Amino acid sequence: MLRPALALALALSLAPVASDAATCRDITFDRAAYTLCEVALGEDLRLFHSGTEGAYGSFARVNVALEATGQTLGFAMNAGMYHRDLAPVGLYVEDGQERSAIVTSDGPGNFGLLPNGVFCIGDSFRVIESLSYKAEQPACRYATQSGPMLVLNGDLHPKLLPGSDSLYVRNGVGVSADGTRAIFAISDDAVNFHAFARLFRDELGLSDALYFDGNISRLYAPELNRHDAGFPMGPIVGTVIPKG
Repeated sequence: MLRPALALALALSLAPVASDAATCRDITFDRAAYTLCEVALGEDLRLFHSGTEGAYGSFARVNVALEATGQTLGFAMNAGMYHRDLAPVGLYVEDGQERSAIVTSDGPGNFGLLPNGVFCIGDSFRVIESLSYKAEQPACRYATQSGPMLVLNGDLHPKLLPGSDSLYVRNGVGVSADGTRAIFAISDDAVNFHAFARLFRDELGLSDALYFDGNISRLYAPELNRHDAGFPMGPIVGTVIPKG
């Protein structure tokens, strides 16, 4: 018979725990290559934008800021559209503080292709249509607005055309119905909106997904030896893990 202390230690060692970093993998869907990074609710997922010297603009500068606390990024990607000065377009919430207000009007460009939406990190992961977010005002520790919505309640955005010749590398996020998983995707081939939306709905089985951006889309995934370079970014989403 085990002593109580030994039994407790054994039970704790066998208990499931959240992984320290997102799990990233490469897949092919409908003849196009994608990289996926899946994050569980128990992981430390955050949004990053600015430090004491202004907008981070890169994964490397986020890592420099995290080094001061003995931490580093486990995975990261750009997380929404931004202005020339790298300020977020639309809602941006960091550590529970709203840094930029929500925008609900239509307009030119992908962001104004309504409906657009908000990726919310709170007690669960959510992708929420922007008008619904404004009405509900959910408690999000972190939130970023972008658009268009790719999938909303299991339906593809009605303006995403199967035969569109607008082909770019694109990235976005979808969430599971129970809000315990967020799956981030970036296309490694140029694809149109319709193909990218179908990845989330038809391949990953997610009923809500949000577009982050295209052309400038980038991924940081050390486990895949990937650190994409390019122009400075605005909002960045990523997991935080202890620096080994």
